[in-house]
Order: sequence, then structure tokens, then C-alpha cells
Amino acid sequence: MGRKARNRNGWHSFLSRIGILRIDRYIIWRFLSTFFFTLVLIMAIIVVVDVQEKLDNFMNPLLTMREIISYYIALIPYFAILLAPLFIFIACVFVTSKLAARSEIIAMSSAGMSFIRLLRPYMIAAAILSACSFILSSEVIPHLNKTRIAFTNQWVYNKEVKQGDNVQLAVQPGVIAFFSTYDKDSYTGYNFSLEQFEDNTLSSRMTARRIEYHPDSVYHWTVYDYHIRDFHGLVEQDTMGEQLDTLLMITPQDILISPEDGEMLTTGQLYTYIQAQEKRGMGNIKNFQVEYHRRFASIPAAFILTLIGVCLSARKVKGGIGLNVALGLLMAFAYILFYTISASYAISGAMSPFMAAWLPNLIFIPLAIFLYWRAPR
Repeated sequence: MGRKARNRNGWHSFLSRIGILRIDRYIIWRFLSTFFFTLVLIMAIIVVVDVQEKLDNFMNPLLTMREIISYYIALIPYFAILLAPLFIFIACVFVTSKLAARSEIIAMSSAGMSFIRLLRPYMIAAAILSACSFILSSEVIPHLNKTRIAFTNQWVYNKEVKQGDNVQLAVQPGVIAFFSTYDKDSYTGYNFSLEQFEDNTLSSRMTARRIEYHPDSVYHWTVYDYHIRDFHGLVEQDTMGEQLDTLLMITPQDILISPEDGEMLTTGQLYTYIQAQEKRGMGNIKNFQVEYHRRFASIPAAFILTLIGVCLSARKVKGGIGLNVALGLLMAFAYILFYTISASYAISGAMSPFMAAWLPNLIFIPLAIFLYWRAPR
């Protein structure tokens, strides 16, 4: 017996000892291979459509082929994770429908395998996909998103926020800053005010015609034509001047937040950023909170959708595999649609970010339980 054969037999023996039998390995392999085949097929379609949409932009003589390739290397994982529920559902429904059509599920049941035992290989495959998805979305894709977003902003359409009007934010608890206008390119704000409160009473107020940030030094700002009013009971003290260097615990990134900024942060960075901004009393971090909770909500989503897929397609139906796949597609798109709508509500302030990320799971869990009790035994 060759070395490869011995290693393979040893690996199979180890899997059998931990309860993963040959039938489990067969289903896991079919599930994962179908998942990746579906992923490659749909990603190829997305790339072709995207190339056609951006063909005019790609004709720019300043744009290199290397930049285009880097863009698609970043784009493909982004859409793969975004559409992962769709791929999981299609793979699960297709594999289970094939087993049911060939009467293999009936044979397993006749041999004494319960339906809950049949679910084991599916859940193992779902755990593998869930873990890979979470690691990619947490640590890998945020770095790739920087390339994707930078390319889009430079060569397609610029969604980066360059200027803000009537921006108000908390520097720290009890300290509120206001910019009538702020320009990111010049690091300059106009008609600036800074108010400090003690026990909900205004204790100090600074106004300035112009304020400028120094990017080479963190939190370093210079105010021009300033007027400071300090209130001590009924006594008011005025200080005026042409220029004053000061430290403010804010940066241009805190003032102007683009919708995609959260997608460029790892999960650890997202958590740190959200905690810091909440401590300061910032309210414009809904995008970051939704993105943070979405990454964790995707973990149970893989198991919920897998359970629904198996229960939905474990019986033979007259319509065959096509009907089950159509139902799977419909439910997968419904899941993605629920998340998109709830995220929009959360960003607008009509729903909490936590609820927005977890709402699709909460809706689909009762459906999964209902289908499980109706599944063939």
C-alpha cells in the first residue's frame, strides 16, 4: 500500500472515530463542491456584467491593467460574502433534492437513519462555510475593500464625502462642536463653534470664523478670528484673538463619514471605533454598528438556511429538482431583501442596528422550526 493510500485511510479512520462516517463525508463533499461551483458560476456572471457596465471607464488611458485586475480580485470576495446565503441555499436544496429524487433519503431512513442524523453532515458543512465566511469578512475583505472602494472612487464614480454642511458632533461628553461647512481637501472648517456644558448648563463657548486641521499632528487644530466666552454664574469673561492653536479630540474622519467606511475596518477595529465614538456621544455611527452586527449575524444564518433547505427539499416532489431550486432561490433572495430593508431602517434611525442585523434570522427561525416538524421522519 502506498504512502498516500495509508494517509488517506488513516484520515478516514480518524473521521469515523469522531462520528463522521462515509455517508457524512459524501454529503459534505457534495454540499461544499456544489456551493463552490455555484459561487464560481454566479461570480463569473457578476464579473461579466460589471465589465460591461464599466467598459467606458476601463478605456481611460491612465488606467492600467494591473489596477483593473486588483479591483476584481477585491470585488469577487466582497460579492461572494454578500451573496453567501444564496449560495448556501442553492447548494443545500440542489444536493438534498438529488438525494430525494434518487430515493437515497428513503434508503437512509429504511436503514435506521433518523432525519436529525441526516442533518449532521449538512450542519458540519454549514459550520465550515460559516467559519470561513466570518474570518474572511472580519479580517481579509476589509483590506480588499480599501482597494475596491479606492478604485471605484478614482475611476468610476466618487462616493467619498468631501464636504459637509451644518455638521454637529460630540468631541467628548458635555462638549459639542459645530461646523457650518467643512472641506476635507483643505482640512478647513468655517463658522466653527465649540460649546462646553457642566451639569447641563453652558459654561464656555468658542466661536471662530475658520478652523484648520494639521494632518501631520493628531488632534492639532488652529482657530482663526476666535471669540471665547466663559460663564461663571452671572459673570462672563471674553477672550478674543486672531489665531490660537488647540487640541480637539476629533479628526476629519469623525466629521465626514462615508457610507462605506465601516466596510474597510476589521471586526476588531470596528468594535474599537464604535466603543470610542459611543463614549464621546457620537450619533452618526449607524453604518458601523450595522456592519459590525451583520458579521456576527451571518454565523447562525448559515445553519438556519441550511436547515430550511434540507427540510424544504427532503421529499420527492412532482416538479422535481427545478421546483425546489426555484423555491430555494426565492427564499434566499427574501433573506437578503429582509436584511437590506432592515439595514436601511437602522441607518435612518427607525430601528436599532442590532435588530436590523438579526431581524432576518429572527424571521427565518420560526420558518425553519415549522419546516423541521413537517420534514419526513
